[in-house]
This record gives sequence, C-alpha cells and structure tokens, in this order.
Amino acid sequence: MSKDNLKDQIKLIVQASHWDPFQVLGNHMVKKDGKAVAIRAFLPEAKEAWVIDLKLKKLYQMERIHKDGFFEIVLPEKKDIFPYQIRIKTHEGTVTEFYDPYSFLPVLTDFDLHLIGEGTHYHLYEKLGARVMEVNTVKGVHFAVWAPNAKRVSVIGDFNRWDGRRHPMRVLGSSGIWEIFIPGLNEGALYKYEIKTEKKQVLTKADPYAFFAEIRPKSASVVCDISTYQWRDARWLKNRSERNWLESPVSIYEVHLGSWMRVPEEGDRHLTYKEMTEKLVRYVRQMGYTHIELMPVTEHPFDASWGYQTISYYAPTSRFGKPQDFMHFVDICHQNDIGVILDWVPAHFPTDGHGLGEFDGTCLYEHEDPRQGFHPDWGTKIFNFGRKEVKNFLISNALFWCEKYHIDGLRVDAVASMLYLNYSRQEDEWIPNMFGGRENLGAIDFLKRFNEILHHFYPGILAIAEESTAWPGVSKPVYLGGLGFSLKWNMGWMHDTLEYFSKDPVHRRYHHNNLTFSLLYAFTENFALVLSHDEVVHGKSSMLSKMPGDTWQKFANLRSLYGFMFTHPGKKLLFMGGEFGQWDEWNHDKSIDWHLLKFTPHKGLQKFVMDMNRIYCSEPALYEVDFRHEGFAWIDFHDTDHNIISFIRYAKDPDNFLVIVCNFTPVPRTGYRIGVPSDCFYKEILNSDAKIYWGSNMGNTGGLNSDAIAWHGKQYSIQVTLPPLSVLILKPLKH
Repeated sequence: MSKDNLKDQIKLIVQASHWDPFQVLGNHMVKKDGKAVAIRAFLPEAKEAWVIDLKLKKLYQMERIHKDGFFEIVLPEKKDIFPYQIRIKTHEGTVTEFYDPYSFLPVLTDFDLHLIGEGTHYHLYEKLGARVMEVNTVKGVHFAVWAPNAKRVSVIGDFNRWDGRRHPMRVLGSSGIWEIFIPGLNEGALYKYEIKTEKKQVLTKADPYAFFAEIRPKSASVVCDISTYQWRDARWLKNRSERNWLESPVSIYEVHLGSWMRVPEEGDRHLTYKEMTEKLVRYVRQMGYTHIELMPVTEHPFDASWGYQTISYYAPTSRFGKPQDFMHFVDICHQNDIGVILDWVPAHFPTDGHGLGEFDGTCLYEHEDPRQGFHPDWGTKIFNFGRKEVKNFLISNALFWCEKYHIDGLRVDAVASMLYLNYSRQEDEWIPNMFGGRENLGAIDFLKRFNEILHHFYPGILAIAEESTAWPGVSKPVYLGGLGFSLKWNMGWMHDTLEYFSKDPVHRRYHHNNLTFSLLYAFTENFALVLSHDEVVHGKSSMLSKMPGDTWQKFANLRSLYGFMFTHPGKKLLFMGGEFGQWDEWNHDKSIDWHLLKFTPHKGLQKFVMDMNRIYCSEPALYEVDFRHEGFAWIDFHDTDHNIISFIRYAKDPDNFLVIVCNFTPVPRTGYRIGVPSDCFYKEILNSDAKIYWGSNMGNTGGLNSDAIAWHGKQYSIQVTLPPLSVLILKPLKH
C-alpha cells in the first residue's frame, strides 16, 4: 500500500466510512527492504500506544500518524505475522492491554455463508448476533449481522463509548453479512449496530438476534450467554415427544405475565420470572390446567401492545428478569407436568427506529410498497414472506424457542392477516398476487414450511393458529394440502356461544342455532375452543359481566358456559381471571382481582373450573376423540322452547362414554327424560349447580338408574332433574 493510498485509507477509517477496515487495521505483511510486518490501530482514546509481542514478551512503541488517534508500527525484523496485544495509555493516564480485534480471521465459514444464503440455515442464532466464545484460546464476543445494502456497519456499545469509528465490521464476500470478533468482551456488555446507509444516513439498530435487551424505555441489546443453564426436564421432553396431543387433554390457562399478579406494597410492581416460578406454577397445577399460554414474552418497547409488537424476536423481555430466569420458569413448569406455549408474532413488527424496519436503510425485512408492507390496523410493518432470508429468520426463531427454552408450543398470532393480501384493506389498498388473487403466496409457503420444519425437529410440539376465516385445511398436514398446524382456534364457536349466553334466557329459544351450529363443522379442523384475552377488553366486558340476570344467575350462567365448553369437542383455553369471575375488563396495567376470592361466589366458580379440569383430564371421553364425528353424538337438540340440549361424548373405546345434559334457563326441570345407550346406573360426576359452586344444590342425589323405556331413538332412557342454568355430566357404571 502506497503512502498516499494509506493516507486515504486512514481518512476513511477516521471518518468511519471504510467498507473493509480489515484491509487497513490489524497486522499486514508489507514490503520494506524485503519483508516486514505493519500493525495499525485506530485508538482515539489513546495518548500513547505499544505493541506487545506475546512470544518474545517484547514491547514496541507505535507512532501516531493521524491526530485523531491512528497509530502504526512497521517491524522490518519480522518476516511473518505474530500474536500480539496492544497497550495504550489514555489521555487520563489509564493503562490498559487488549487483543486487537483486527488480528483475527473471520469466524463464519464458507459453509455457514452458503446455508445462510440459501435460506436453509435453521439455527441462525448460532451464527448471527452476539455470541460469547473463544477464538484461538482468546475469550471474547463474536458479532454478526445481515445488512446487505449497508455501506458500513460498526458495533457500538458501552465498551467503546458508542463510537462507530472504533469497531467497524467486515462484510463477508457477497453474503451481506458483517462480522467482527471483539476479544475481552463478556456478558453484560451493552451494544447496538451503527449502520451507514447508501443514502449516507447513520442508523443505530438493536441486534435482531440479541438474546437479551435493556429494560424499556432503553433499547440497547445486551451480550448474554444462554448456554449455561442446566435443564432438569428430560423426563417431560421424552414424554412430550412420544405423546399424541390430539388424543390427550389440553386445557390451557392464558396469561399476561405483567398483570397476572402484582405486588401492591412495592409500588404495584409485577412479579419476576423467579416469583412466577413459585406462584404461577403452583396455581396452575392446583387448578388442573395442562398448559400455560403466555402472551408474547419476546422483547417489546410498549407495554400497551401486550407484547404483540416485538422488537427482539430472540430475547425474552427483561421486564421480569434474565433469560436464565425464564428458562428456570419453563423448567419448573415441566417438572410439574405443565406445558408452556408462547404467543408468537410472525405477521408484523413495529416501526420503532431501533427495530427491524428499514434495517440497513432499505426495506430488508418488510415490503417497500405500503400496500404490501404496512398494516393499517396496527400501524406496523409486514414481513416480506417472499424473501428467503426473512423466512429463514422466522423459522430459525421458532426453532430457537423450542431448542433453547424447551417451549412446548407456539400459538401463531393473526394468521388470517398473513394469508390474505386484502386483509382489512379497501379495494385500492392492496396488490393481487401473480395469478390475480388475494392469497399471499409467500406467507402460505412460509406457514407450510414453518410447520413442516418445526414438527420435523420437535415431534410433540403444538403449533396453534389464530385464524378466523374459512381457509380450508389450516390444521391438516402439509402433505394433504393443509397449512400443517396442530390446532386452530375456533373463533366461530367463541362468537356464537358468547352471543347465545349474553342473551336473557327468555330470548335464547330464538338463538338455539348458536349452540348447535358448531357441530356442523366441528370435525373439519382440529379446533381449540377459546375464551381468550381478546374477549374481555375494549368494551366487551369481562366473562362474568357478559352474563345476563342477577348476581346468582350471572355466576350460574358462567358455570354452565364453562361446562358446555369443557364437554364440547375441542381442546380448551381460558384467559386468566375468567376462572374466578373477574368483574372488570382486563387491564394490562394492574393485577387481576385476586381479592374477589374472599367471596363465596367467586371461590365457588374457581372450584368449579378446578373440578372441571380434573374431570376433563381424567375422562378419555372428553378428549380422546375431539376431531372425528365418532367422538360425539346428539341425544336431543330440538328442545328450543326449554333451551335444553343433551349429547354423548365417546372415548376411542365406544363403551367408554359420558352423557351431558344442559339446561340454559333459570327454570328447574324435574322428570325430564332423555334417551341413553346402555342399561345401567348413571353416576352424576359433575353438577354445576352444586352447593360447593354457589349453586342451588338441586340434582339427582348422586345418580340414577336407566329405565327400559325407548326415548330419543335409544333403547333405554333416564328421568333426570335439571337444576336451573346448569350442566350435568353423567357417567355410566355398568352392572
């Protein structure tokens, strides 16, 4: 390199404009009377600088050749590069020694870059982001980021005074991936990427692959080694991989961690991951749920987004503690036989400046055209699912949560918004696909690929779609033409059922179809029946407040609604607070109202849900055949005048069945006859009107014998007493 050329190169380094700082900085062979080694370093904080030859333990003073702190030394006696450190004395007089980042070769291999370029490296989190590692026995942190259209990328952080001139990265060939190994760094270092764009803008971005982040409103990424946690859930993982969840009980407790429980005596703060490990896990186990579903724990800047506007897809939010604390929470759940499902948001991401939007100055993760790349409902950006790097980012993220955090399921948010190009748009606000249709072909391909890969790597994982349209085959395997999800939220059942139960019983006869219509399509998908957070916000009222009548009737109605849900085909989900009858709508800024459990009606409702979970999980007829018509049979659904329905749920063994009778009026019925399949004693194993649930305690004295009287097309029948606003579950006990 000529003197004039070096001068130009130094100028670019000092101005933080060099596209490949490794050409200039570090150690280089130069011609000077044969061979020589030149070592160059940009050290703006240094008053003096030396090179330490680690083999000879010899010190060489460097020359300042630019006033802003560019140092160089040429060693003619050296015929090859050699291991060294740099010693500096700062302007404040502090002396430090460190390895030179620009003396290290690239960490990523050509094979890594090939897989990443193909979009088939499904463990990207092992290559990109900030990873604590050793290179040539030197411990430090390797940084790598995809920014193919950037002119320059630097790592900035508290370790270099957020100076983008100090640690500019190199781009690896045509991959668009920039990387640098910074020796001496360790966990806890704060960092971002400073990106100079084609338009000469300078952006500061959080790391898309960061494992941890600062607590909002701060937004730096945090170096974190997540490989150190010692898991103790091997038994659970083995059982999970061998289990057919479609034929198992799945009763999900949906939780928002920030408002499940707070500590009023400490400024109304929310619980930490550590505290929830004790309190939430114990509560869920006592209540008998099989799974916890957590509203998004991925890092997000705005509390009121409930987590659905994700900034760091690979980082559990720092609001509640460190990543290892969240791992411990999941681990303890598993040791208590509780699965953990995460809400996952691949449909869109927020516009915050430090996020994914226009990451390298171009629309890298999103579409450039707002008709494709901007969501009008949520004010967010939409992923470009047609880009292989974007699909790889998201699929790798899904695998990451299963691999590193042992997550048991992903509930995919807003699937309908992904499937349709015209979702929530007027005619002139969207662009048809290549065939002129409204289907988002890139998103469809992504969802299929996501489900194939997820279930390939992790058998036993639940992939659950929040999908509200009539899109066919959402929960059918990809090889049969479906999208490949395990389960689909049954939004139709939710809407129809809540509409029915919100009516005064005197009017319910005119809405009987709301109860029965779901059985016309119940077996077209693998459905989960959900009463989620979306139904208790934005003026929709709490579950209890939706119910008509006086206080007694409200509680009786809600018990009968839950009884109907637990006995209807499909897996179950109930949002926190609903299990004990929260009066107020859910408010993410405060705890649910645990004080209500001092009152008998609320305690009774909670006991009912607990018993309902116990019966649901112990009776195969309620879960083994949820998705085939063999698991369900009507006894009678015609009694619209009395708002009474009766049906049978069958296990895989058809001799194992339960009879369910529902009376959805406040009028008790005595001597009400229904047909039954077998001649035996029918034990009343659940009565939602029992005194322990704050009911009127009307019932059938534990059960009743069948009569040899044909009824409802059956050879035998029973004459039951139906309490007001009640659900009865009767179990045949053969002679």
